[in-house]
Amino acid sequence: MIDPLAAARFRRLGTLTIFAVYFVILVGGIVRASGAGMGCPDWPTCFGQWVPPTDEAQLPANYHEIYAQRGYENTTFNPVKTWTEYTNRLIGASTGLLILLTAWASRIYLKGDKGIFYLAVTVFLLVGFQGWLGSAVVASNLKPLMITLHMLLALGIVALLIYAIARSQQPLLAQLDGGWQTPRFALVLKIAIGMTLLQVAMGTQVRESVDFIAHQHSYIDRQFWRDSFPIIFYVHRSFSSVILFTNLWLAWQIVAHTSPGSLLRRMAYALCVLIVTAILAGVSLDRLGFPAAAQPLHLLMANLIFGAQFFIWICLKYASGRPA
Repeated sequence: MIDPLAAARFRRLGTLTIFAVYFVILVGGIVRASGAGMGCPDWPTCFGQWVPPTDEAQLPANYHEIYAQRGYENTTFNPVKTWTEYTNRLIGASTGLLILLTAWASRIYLKGDKGIFYLAVTVFLLVGFQGWLGSAVVASNLKPLMITLHMLLALGIVALLIYAIARSQQPLLAQLDGGWQTPRFALVLKIAIGMTLLQVAMGTQVRESVDFIAHQHSYIDRQFWRDSFPIIFYVHRSFSSVILFTNLWLAWQIVAHTSPGSLLRRMAYALCVLIVTAILAGVSLDRLGFPAAAQPLHLLMANLIFGAQFFIWICLKYASGRPA
């Protein structure tokens, strides 16, 4: 028998960890949008120091040559970019600690549902791999493919965390009203999740192109970036309408069949808000000269949309009496 207090602590810690991972994704988006990804040209130290300098005078006089020999040409110290990237690393390390604590707390399920423990440990191991991948991103001098893999792995980590926490609360989720769910709704929900993943994949391609364009413009003159956007940007933009109407239909079905204040109804409302916010952020990128704040917000919303859809799917699985 699982101690209810220990289960509640695990749920709270796991939920906090999920939000922390999303915060890391947001900060990572800020780093990328600001061009601060190489603010620290080495890893795990930053300019050879555990706490980076605040002034170029604190670096060796020949640091340009030192990093050029390591394959990082044109390395120029910028305190804002350096501390932006360094803050990103600190937040990532703190989130890694939370994930470790979540894995440790999951040991209470070893005698009840070992799958929860294995999921939490898998997440911890993946975070270790994510840390290595982060170093590989720096070593690759921010190759777009490496950045995309780094982001997609973060998405997978979030999904496993959501599943682990939801599985630990299966008795509660089983009490939700899911008897109304039809095969058609279940199919459309799966399609919607697939479309979100496809949209994220296209978004990574757009971001890779934007990174290249931004580098060409030295991360300034944002109003001119749109002139060089590839065709996939317009496919990505148009596909958002399909995603919007598909999820609005799903939300309408949930609201029509659930009681006010229910978890599923709240998630349906949240899903709609997330999608509308993502679209508005995307419109601002397209029409308002690519504002720096909109890019990380757009990325975060895409990840939250997938998380919300995935959680709704798990809830309805448990509510209908089927294992997720």
